[in-house]
Amino acid sequence: MPFFLMRCLHHPDMDLLRDEMRPRHREWVGGGGRGLVSVLIGSALIDEAGRSSGNFGILEAKTRADAEAFANGDPFSVAGIVATVEVTPLPATFQADRIGAPMSPRLGSG
Repeated sequence: MPFFLMRCLHHPDMDLLRDEMRPRHREWVGGGGRGLVSVLIGSALIDEAGRSSGNFGILEAKTRADAEAFANGDPFSVAGIVATVEVTPLPATFQADRIGAPMSPRLGSG
């Protein structure tokens, strides 16, 4: 199954709304967007001043459309926090097995 790098850049000054939505965001990530993808790893992004500026993830998905649907269905996106989403395919040589425990169940594992 293919892997993708997802990068979501947030609008500035969204700290309060992001804090409010974080539990729903984490639930979405933990469930792989209700099984759309497997989230292998992800984290917040920060700017040069240390302020939150977005989030990223390494996703396993059946299709790029599924990876994009995951990004666009994230509560951060739905709430208007996300300004732009980039979903980039990773090469077939990507070594996903070098990543520890995934953040959501692996596709096809349940």
